[in-house]
Amino acid sequence: MVRLRVCPFSVVVFFGTAAYLTYQLRNKNTQKRGGDDDNNDGTESKQQAASTSSSTSGPCQVVFVLGGPGAGKGTQCQLLQERLSGWKHLSAGDLLRAERKKGGELGDLINSRIAAGALVPSEVTCQLLLNAMNETSEQKFLIDGFPRSQENLDAWNKTAAASGNVQLEFVLCLTCPEEVLTGRLLERGKTSGRVDDADLSVIRKRYDTFGKETQPILDYYKAQGGDLLKQIESDQSVEQVYQQIVVLFEKI
Repeated sequence: MVRLRVCPFSVVVFFGTAAYLTYQLRNKNTQKRGGDDDNNDGTESKQQAASTSSSTSGPCQVVFVLGGPGAGKGTQCQLLQERLSGWKHLSAGDLLRAERKKGGELGDLINSRIAAGALVPSEVTCQLLLNAMNETSEQKFLIDGFPRSQENLDAWNKTAAASGNVQLEFVLCLTCPEEVLTGRLLERGKTSGRVDDADLSVIRKRYDTFGKETQPILDYYKAQGGDLLKQIESDQSVEQVYQQIVVLFEKI
């Protein structure tokens, strides 16, 4: 019988995000029931957390993979997952898009933010990452597209510090000229079905968001020293970029 191993910080994230998600998904009639439902939600959350904490746990290794839209984050993470033993690719963007397709209030919220080229609330992103980590026995994670903002970073630091069992190995940033990224996104938009790839105005908003929200996060990690931030130019062939990245993992 396979036993799932859960990253220890997942339980902490759960407490901080369960209330938010319950609020988003509860319909108007449920909201009218008031305090009784709040008490029930609290009891259910405690039961779920207790169940999670009883699973086999161990230290988690994490690599954050960041870069502008179209930089090749997903492509490189998929290659690393396929070629390196034990590494699991988790895409924050893919998890959000999958949730959006499910519909409902939470799906509508995610859909509106993505369509506008804006960031989704950290509580939502963290909870979806938590769910994905709970569904695998792997202990090494390539987290693609997170943290993208100070809010994301604050949520990560709070949960990671609380667990004390998450090791951030390094932050990988893929850099690429904006004109190259624009061409990649427009080409991808022809087949991806993603509204944020096909609309040039939305693409530009995504660049603006990256510059305003994510670049300060890269600056933060660079200031930490110890060569924590690794930057690779991704305006090369997929294989050329991969060969430069895989060397970084050999040093872990």
